[in-house]
Amino acid sequence: MPDFLDLSRHYSEEERSIRAAVRSFVDARVLPTIADHWEKGSFPTELIPEIAGMGLLGCNLHGYGCAGLSEIGYGLAMQELERGDSGVRSFASVQGSLVMYPIHSFGSEAQKQKYLPEMAKGKIIGCFGLTEPDFGSNPSGMRTVARDDGDGYVLNGTKRWITNGNLAQVALVWAKVGGVDGEVRGFLVPTDARGFEARLIHKKASLRASVTSELILEDVRVPKDAILPNVRGMKGPLSCLTAARFGIAWGVIGAAESCFDCAVAYAKDRVQFGGKPIASHQLVQAKFAEMLTQITNMQLGALEVARLKEEKRLRPQHVSFIKRQNVRAALEIARVCRDVLGGNGITLEYPVMRHMCNLETVFTYEGTHDIHTLILGQDVTGIAAFE
Repeated sequence: MPDFLDLSRHYSEEERSIRAAVRSFVDARVLPTIADHWEKGSFPTELIPEIAGMGLLGCNLHGYGCAGLSEIGYGLAMQELERGDSGVRSFASVQGSLVMYPIHSFGSEAQKQKYLPEMAKGKIIGCFGLTEPDFGSNPSGMRTVARDDGDGYVLNGTKRWITNGNLAQVALVWAKVGGVDGEVRGFLVPTDARGFEARLIHKKASLRASVTSELILEDVRVPKDAILPNVRGMKGPLSCLTAARFGIAWGVIGAAESCFDCAVAYAKDRVQFGGKPIASHQLVQAKFAEMLTQITNMQLGALEVARLKEEKRLRPQHVSFIKRQNVRAALEIARVCRDVLGGNGITLEYPVMRHMCNLETVFTYEGTHDIHTLILGQDVTGIAAFE
């Protein structure tokens, strides 16, 4: 676990304890089986009670049975979960940042009491329905609609690339009220509602140890109190994405560290050319020096943005900065480590290829690399190039 600048000295005792506890859990419970789950395309559902028991679901939320960790503590927990696998971290991120967070921030007191304690325990699993087959980077173009029929709302539409979709008991579905030109609102939809269907997406070459679904809503009726009362428009889903991207930017540090540690250990043991380990060669050491620099920069960026978040000075552009930078660096590190391992790098005996494939998806979801580039470009110039 590289920590070249001893950034751990900035963490509180509680934060270091969180990191150690989640690291031990990942070593003992995730790593022994995750390659098999990834190969089979299955999510380790047996881990859900243990993840919940450690307080990792909605862990930076306060009250309602949530752990109330610091933002750094939350980030370190996501980092260690993703050291295991992006799919495990994605499960926790969606539950905490994309479903529990909006209920906590925008829900009624009745909604908070109904959902949050059970979600923190892992008794209720949620999913987040924003992306559609034709609308990803431009979510405001969504075609899912909610019609007010007097007694409640009737929802129609399709959502795609939905993590936890076939695990969930409740879906937070974003829809336009009254038609495709209407106002965007969030609805808490029970997944056993008539007309609701979740279809697994198969044949994935990435995030294989994660449940990814398409949600079909055909005349799904929900009561009036299913709507999140305290947010209107795209502010709702976009604030959720900002919360999730923060966890992603921390999480991918764990994937990068896993690849780096594996490649260093391998290079010290792999003997070639005259009986010397390949770690003794200049080209290999140059790779490690560059990767160490990238990981350290990732750690610094995540730590500073966490501080801004705790100081209530965070802007969404800060999160775009670390999501863009850290995911790109993690993917580059995984590719270089795959090269260091040679032919062994493509096997699931080592974690590198699995992380590399997963990071191809993380590079795209929650705002593609290019979209975050344009967000930062707009912040610099004041000009929205994507409008």
